[in-house]
Amino acid sequence: MLKRSAILVHRWLGVAMCLVFMLWFSSGIGMMYWEFPEVTAADRLERAPALKPATIQLSPREAFSALGTPAAPARVRLNSFDGRPVYRFVTDREEAIVYADTGARQVDVSRDLMQRVASAWTRQPPGAAAVDEMSDVDQWTVQGSIRRLRPMLKFSWPTGEAVYVSHASGEVVQYTTTASRIGAYLGPIPHWLYFTPLRKHQRQWTGVVIWSSGIGTVTALLGIAIALWMLSPSPRFRGAGKPTRIPYRGSKRQHAILGLIFGVSAATWAFSGMLSMDPFGPVGGQGGGRDIEQALRAPLSIDAFAVRHPREALAAVPGLDVRELELVSVAGEPVYLATLAGGRTWILGLDGRASAEFDRTHLAAIVANAAGPAGVAELRELTQYDRYYRDRRRTLPLPVLLARLNDADETRYYIDPRTARIVGRYSSSDWAGRWLYHGLHSLDFPWLYNHRPAWDIVMIAFMIGGTALCVTSVILAWSVVGRSWVTMPVSSKESKR
Repeated sequence: MLKRSAILVHRWLGVAMCLVFMLWFSSGIGMMYWEFPEVTAADRLERAPALKPATIQLSPREAFSALGTPAAPARVRLNSFDGRPVYRFVTDREEAIVYADTGARQVDVSRDLMQRVASAWTRQPPGAAAVDEMSDVDQWTVQGSIRRLRPMLKFSWPTGEAVYVSHASGEVVQYTTTASRIGAYLGPIPHWLYFTPLRKHQRQWTGVVIWSSGIGTVTALLGIAIALWMLSPSPRFRGAGKPTRIPYRGSKRQHAILGLIFGVSAATWAFSGMLSMDPFGPVGGQGGGRDIEQALRAPLSIDAFAVRHPREALAAVPGLDVRELELVSVAGEPVYLATLAGGRTWILGLDGRASAEFDRTHLAAIVANAAGPAGVAELRELTQYDRYYRDRRRTLPLPVLLARLNDADETRYYIDPRTARIVGRYSSSDWAGRWLYHGLHSLDFPWLYNHRPAWDIVMIAFMIGGTALCVTSVILAWSVVGRSWVTMPVSSKESKR
């Protein structure tokens, strides 16, 4: 009886695994077009008010002095909070906020402040929102980057918009709409197994994903091996006198045909999905040329900006809808980097000049000087995405400068001339993540990825084929389980009840 029960449990687990993989393949189509809701830097810029020169009273040095911190900040930005201009100073991975109009430090976060912030985000009246205290995670705050920001308040409007505001910072940390939630349920949630009871337990969720994808990989490979063995023309493998055609009918035959067509892709997708969880530890490295980033962005000196107040820099370009000013030092030259609505940037020099980008010849010289003894093997402008710098939604900046170093890792740096930032990098030690994960899982090969809708058609075809393969697996597994359940003695059935 114990043996029979064990066999039945095994078969039920087989049905469950088939259902999981059917869910993965079908939701893969949703993953192509919908993402899990999150608040991005672009979202914050879109909802931020334009900076008004007249409201900025304090200089960066005066505002930083209000903190009483001796260490120099690693990053300084001027933008808005609660409708007022603020300086944001980042020191030792912590951010301090000082109001640029009064010099007061933002410390206390009241309920009224959180309500104003949420209302400004949605542009909805604050009184119309239902308010919930969020001390535990829900479906939209299960990821680790957000759950650490608890406790928070959730503001829900009749329009379907929901805003989560952190008690600690008073910042919006999550935002969802009816459409974004539906999209998440069609794609990311089932695909990543982001179901709250499981995802809230990080270690258990990781184990389930790794083991499920690992079992799926082995199962798919075994299926391929069996199919090839059955169809092998060699008598040594199939036995003398056996036909080379598929020796099945009905669902078994359909499953065999689909397995021969989509079995390899099922195995590679399961395996590459497992790699996304780093089951063998982090793969790859950063490559050489680490001095390049430091050369492009020199250590920040607030005193260097004393020659030109931020309000003067903004007043000189009244036609620009500036949402944020960042104090940066490019190759030792201090400038204000202005970010506009929509994400475009302008460089506001301390000498009063404004430009859309840094001099590319100058940037190339900085990279060449910082490359070290190995030197630069290739330095050119890139106007289209390549094998390593790519973006399906085409949000990564173009054109960029490609700098390939002459080091052992063939490190590649992609530099945005509008911001002098490194926006992408790749080295030969990263090949596993690039090709075994992204290449196999997303099929982001240049000859296909840059030609949409060709990529969409191929991906959807494979997703539908994989789903059909899983459907036949469920049918076959259920037929076996059903027969086992019917033939089980009555006493065993009643004991399970």
